[in-house]
Amino acid sequence: MKPILSCDEVRELEDIIEKQGTSKAELMELAGEFAAAQVERLSPKHVLVLAGFGNNGGDGWVAADILSQKGIAVDVVSPVEPDEIPATLARHVARRTAGRDVTVYVGPSRDELSELILKADVVLDAILGTGFHGGLRPPFNIWIDALNEAGATVVSVDVPSGLDAQTGAVAGTCVRADVTATMFAPKIGMFSASGPDFAGEVVCGELYEKLDEVIGDVSHAAEHVDADDLIDYLEPLPSDINKYTRGSVLVVAGSAQYPGAAIMAAKAAARAGAGYVAVAAPEPCANLIRLALPSVPVFAMPADSRGAFGAAAPMQVSELASRYGCVLCGPGMTTSAGAMGVVTSLLALDVPLVLDADALNCLAAVAIDGIDATPELYRREAPLIMTPHYGELARLVHEDAVGNLAEAMDAAQRIVWGVGSDNLIVVAKGPTTAVVGVEKVLLPLSGPASLATAGSGDVLAGIIAGATALNRDRIEAWELLASYAVALHSYTGFAAAERFGEKSVIATDLIDCIGDAMRLMTEEVVGGLENEVASSAKEA
Repeated sequence: MKPILSCDEVRELEDIIEKQGTSKAELMELAGEFAAAQVERLSPKHVLVLAGFGNNGGDGWVAADILSQKGIAVDVVSPVEPDEIPATLARHVARRTAGRDVTVYVGPSRDELSELILKADVVLDAILGTGFHGGLRPPFNIWIDALNEAGATVVSVDVPSGLDAQTGAVAGTCVRADVTATMFAPKIGMFSASGPDFAGEVVCGELYEKLDEVIGDVSHAAEHVDADDLIDYLEPLPSDINKYTRGSVLVVAGSAQYPGAAIMAAKAAARAGAGYVAVAAPEPCANLIRLALPSVPVFAMPADSRGAFGAAAPMQVSELASRYGCVLCGPGMTTSAGAMGVVTSLLALDVPLVLDADALNCLAAVAIDGIDATPELYRREAPLIMTPHYGELARLVHEDAVGNLAEAMDAAQRIVWGVGSDNLIVVAKGPTTAVVGVEKVLLPLSGPASLATAGSGDVLAGIIAGATALNRDRIEAWELLASYAVALHSYTGFAAAERFGEKSVIATDLIDCIGDAMRLMTEEVVGGLENEVASSAKEA
């Protein structure tokens, strides 16, 4: 797993490195060298560097110097003369570079800048760095608009200019980078809100040779989960396994209005590896679910007049649920009084529990000031995994809205820290899904836009339940188990988009692609390990 840092954590890391003897001036030289290397690998003959006022601009001036010394034609655009740059380090390297074999343009007009962009093979964006937030001011908003309109090949230094590196927000305009050459570690804003749309390929320069020794001295906003971190969940089944030792799942879901949610969740749990899956659903929709899932036992529960779980359902559901290795509750169950009783009764059981969709809405409805203010509602000894999307997450903590990854992480941490249990995980679903535990936040592989379809969350909940049941006896970190399920769900999105087309994917397609997704994950892990072995052998 690789760290992802907040802006404050980056500044703290730089201070630690400086105390250990590497100055910020040295780091600027190393950052410029790394940025130059990312430009050079694109084989340009002519490069344009857009340099701002601060240290990010200083990185750009260093890169310009290095590229020019390699025989590449370099133009640098600056808002002021090098002697007038306010940041001391940036002013020093700008003076040095301006006296060498580069051409400097100070404050060009929009038309002049557009001509310079068109002449360049690659543009190095060193306008604004991680300290930027709020709105853009002239001339930088004009520069960025001209750059984006030209459709140039762009390498951004540390973060695309105009992107808030903490929140991923864009106020007005932002550089659309092909490559972002970030320093030390990716910034959390590259994964939040608009960040993924503007960052392009993110490559990371460690800069400091002892980075591995000191990066653990600062907190990590999150950690990125690679496929090879999940290798334990991709092992083949042992030959002596049977349907019971593979794990069992009870899906408590559905209503007369939404029977399909229970069907999709149960089928996904079975596809994800559980050996025995059953459904407990209100009596009015039980036969429909039986017809759709001939291999799955369906238990009809007492219903109310609207076809949702009735007042007598909680006792029967709890008695049934105690026999299973994992229980998934919520998809399509509505928020009837009986459904609320089902949720609270399941929370009292000593069995791994996944709460999704309406189960979370039921929980939010009984909390007065957010569930984090009343942790006794969801405190339990057995594992609990909640899977809210942003809207459900906002309801759980009684906020008006949760609008981006950073806000989702904050809200999920409030829930987890409310009880402080290692067995409580919040899977905050969004364009980038965060798996939040009491000690860490993990960001598994994000899926394609094809996952943005009704029922996709029901499939993910089923995958989580199936993976929990299959791996229950060997789970050491629940965050990693949930990350495996999220990554598998993402791979189903890629596989389904390949088969049906990105805009044509529906949730049931995702279920049918779970096997393909497992194969894709395994191939990526095996291929990565083979490349590591080959690289090590070559070095030896």
